[in-house]
Amino acid sequence: MSKHVAVLMGGWSAEREVSLRSGAACANAAESVGYRVTRVDVGRDIAQVLTELKPDVALNVLHGRPGEDGMLQGVLEILQIPYTHSGVLASALAMDKAQAKIVLAASGVPVPDGRVVSRFEAARGHVLPRPYVLKPVSEGSSVGVFIVTEEHEHPPQELTRADWSHGDALLAERYIPGLELTCAVMGDEALGVIEIQSDLRFYDYEAKYAPGGSRHILPAKILPNIYQKVRMLSLTAHRALGCRGISRSDFRYDDRTGDESGLVCLEVNTQPGMTETSLVPELAAHAGHSFGELVRWMVEDASLDR
Repeated sequence: MSKHVAVLMGGWSAEREVSLRSGAACANAAESVGYRVTRVDVGRDIAQVLTELKPDVALNVLHGRPGEDGMLQGVLEILQIPYTHSGVLASALAMDKAQAKIVLAASGVPVPDGRVVSRFEAARGHVLPRPYVLKPVSEGSSVGVFIVTEEHEHPPQELTRADWSHGDALLAERYIPGLELTCAVMGDEALGVIEIQSDLRFYDYEAKYAPGGSRHILPAKILPNIYQKVRMLSLTAHRALGCRGISRSDFRYDDRTGDESGLVCLEVNTQPGMTETSLVPELAAHAGHSFGELVRWMVEDASLDR
């Protein structure tokens, strides 16, 4: 009897659309490798829906809240439905970039200098010497991110808008020039390292999900010692935050330094994108795992008390 897999997607975060695309891709792949699949667009009645559905496994493909911050994981624990990716604590911790940085730094993973500020303080005047980056403490996919350069006489006034929906706490960090690198962890194994190149302002939401928005160089053309250091730090970060299943760590590398001192970890994603243009399926394929095999691995890895 094949497992009944509920693919959880959509939700109500700023990343709803890409989650629907990730979910559709994973649901199709799960069916192609023999699972019985139910596609679930997650609403606030999710506990009731899952109680009636009684799936064997929940394949969590939500991005942002409530699927990436521990809330959905808590519901799945209460309902005793085994699920994919990280558990309650790791999900909540990784989603809060400020708290995650404290844990990462304590584990020897280099992180950018910075501090937490309110969006109103950040709009009133420059909170760090330029250039610097402002990003919501708890959003993913570069939603609500600003890069403030020397050319910006004033900080971004969008922060004061009445319809601002990304929370009042922002992380202000020193801008690190150089390369954008990313590495995925699958279980206990760090996969390869991709360099992301974009002609857009920076690797923002549009670059991530629009076809042609960015170019992925795999393997990244960096020195072998830097390549291995990124893999090692990704595994360290995954373990430090208590992640399970698949995670993806994003880095900046100031290659002018010529050594490991230019490397910093920006964040760890516990629910990385799983669309046709996404990084994790590409990294898995490079390691010899087809998309169907990757999805099967995630389903078979699912458990409780993660």
